[in-house]
Amino acid sequence: MHRTIKDKMSRGIMRKTLPVLTLALTCLAAAQQAPYSPPVSREHPRNLYWGDTHLHTQLSGDAYVFGTRTGPDLAYRFAKGEQVVSTTGQPVKLRRPLDFLVVADHANNLGANYARGNYNENPGFRESALGRLWQAAKAEILADPEVDEEQLAKERLYTVHQDGLVSVRHDGFRSSVWESIGAMADRHNDPGRFTAFIGYEWTPPRPGSAHRVVMFRDDRSKTNQILPFSSYDSSHVEDLWDFLGGYERDTGGSVLAIPHNPNLTSGLMFDLEDSSGEPITADYGRIRARWEPLLEVTQLKGDSETHPKLSPEDEFADFETWNGWGGVEPNPDRPDDRIQHEYARSALKLGLGQRAKTGVNPFKFGMIGSTDSHTALSTADENNFFGKFAGRSEPSAERMMHERWGWEAGAAGYAAVWAESNTREAIFDAMRRRETYATTGPRILLRFFGGWEFEASDIERHDYVEIGYRKGVPMGSDLTAAPAGASPTFMIDVAKDPDGAKLDRVQVVKGWRTESGELEEKIFDVAWSGARTPGSDGRILPVGSTVDVEDASYLNSIGAVQLAVIWRDPEFNPAQHAFYYVRALEIPTPRWTAYDAKYYGLKDLDPAIPMSLQERAYSSPIWYTP
Repeated sequence: MHRTIKDKMSRGIMRKTLPVLTLALTCLAAAQQAPYSPPVSREHPRNLYWGDTHLHTQLSGDAYVFGTRTGPDLAYRFAKGEQVVSTTGQPVKLRRPLDFLVVADHANNLGANYARGNYNENPGFRESALGRLWQAAKAEILADPEVDEEQLAKERLYTVHQDGLVSVRHDGFRSSVWESIGAMADRHNDPGRFTAFIGYEWTPPRPGSAHRVVMFRDDRSKTNQILPFSSYDSSHVEDLWDFLGGYERDTGGSVLAIPHNPNLTSGLMFDLEDSSGEPITADYGRIRARWEPLLEVTQLKGDSETHPKLSPEDEFADFETWNGWGGVEPNPDRPDDRIQHEYARSALKLGLGQRAKTGVNPFKFGMIGSTDSHTALSTADENNFFGKFAGRSEPSAERMMHERWGWEAGAAGYAAVWAESNTREAIFDAMRRRETYATTGPRILLRFFGGWEFEASDIERHDYVEIGYRKGVPMGSDLTAAPAGASPTFMIDVAKDPDGAKLDRVQVVKGWRTESGELEEKIFDVAWSGARTPGSDGRILPVGSTVDVEDASYLNSIGAVQLAVIWRDPEFNPAQHAFYYVRALEIPTPRWTAYDAKYYGLKDLDPAIPMSLQERAYSSPIWYTP
């Protein structure tokens, strides 16, 4: 991968007292280097792949009911960069194709609503309990042509889907749908060019909505040996983990689960009690960490890095915030003591607390983003956003003013994976080892290594990635056994999206547990654009904004193309458990609402509607264990 020219004026330190190793030492080090480049090893992952692990099509009951009439084939073709026709009849295309995709339709009544719409072609569905219910409803339609079929479906079928009162238990129907999903993924899987994973979503009922995407490393020769485990089988996540263990044991395959959207889980996603209400144990922690190495930290239904009530000193904490309580209903008045169980940063801190209590950290996860789109279109671009559901995928004043799925929805996010190759095996294994990061949509390049011996000149070398692996560990890994008198040192390199906005700053977010048991956090600005210097309070001034809301445009006249730094923790205590992750922020750019307002000529909109934002990336953490 070619290195871009660094903006040397943009490197900096957060406080005048921080011992950041900057470029001042690099000239001497460069003079001592050999005149010829050494060979570059290929032992470590050097390729960055972009994808979405959470996409729904017409096979999901809610997607179908709300208008989606496109299936996995179109979803894969769109992700691969083909122009396709959406449910609403619009020609649509990704400007930049994705490298991988997980079509993750809901396991509950998988394909049932689609089968209902194609009733005569699905004898398995007709014989199921849900099919018989629909057969009775169809009789009403035949008797009264004025009856609206879609409204009747919503009244008769959607509620029982959600409540689990009637489910498709016809194994022949379930097998045919599941096997067709595997066949579709295998057909589109093209090793080295595009990776199509077989997967689905386990969806326990509200309140809580602590859902998981189940993602397989394997082809259909193994996944066809099972049927998707749904919340109709059990709404206890421990039973899902048992199922995953049985799958691997019986098939020899590999599988993982990705918790998503924790900000709307009623405080359940990172609760310190299991699903039976008992305090979580070391065994619980080991099992959870085994099956859930990643977290979907940002998506369409809000950002889940942190919350302003949890991080009041963090000026960037209130980003695409959805105040969830009781499922997906936004409610800013939910109990504050539950918010800490819904966000990634607080969960990482809670994990340190549990490590001290039980000896095992149950919340040791890497970061990814994904869309949770229900349109079969995987896009997280602000200027190419199609909303949550196909019924609202055409931008309009009505959609923008809609309370829940309108302007509050965010055009996010994507999963970035450092892997050896674009294959199921390599990408899955990278996810398992947490060498991943999340973005809210832009394709920001981010490298993050931790170690004890990095030098200022290391970040300037052409083989800095090799040095990162040789001297330290990548994101998602652990640092242990601090040498006497040493502090952890981090090598960070962030480059702008080649087609996007420049960078404002790079931060390291640290969390730790004190000897008295307090869970603390702090943010360090470690590199930034321009000639800004820390103020008397140690803070860096805002980068400014070039956004023209009315024109839905911005200038890339501020910010940095690339920010790279070696940073050493100035407050390190070798006795304290800690974690570190990188947050990189772009300069302000127009939000999708500004693009839509301009395109559709919308005026007199609610002033509460945000029209610009600072997109960002979150690395997976590096943990320090004494």
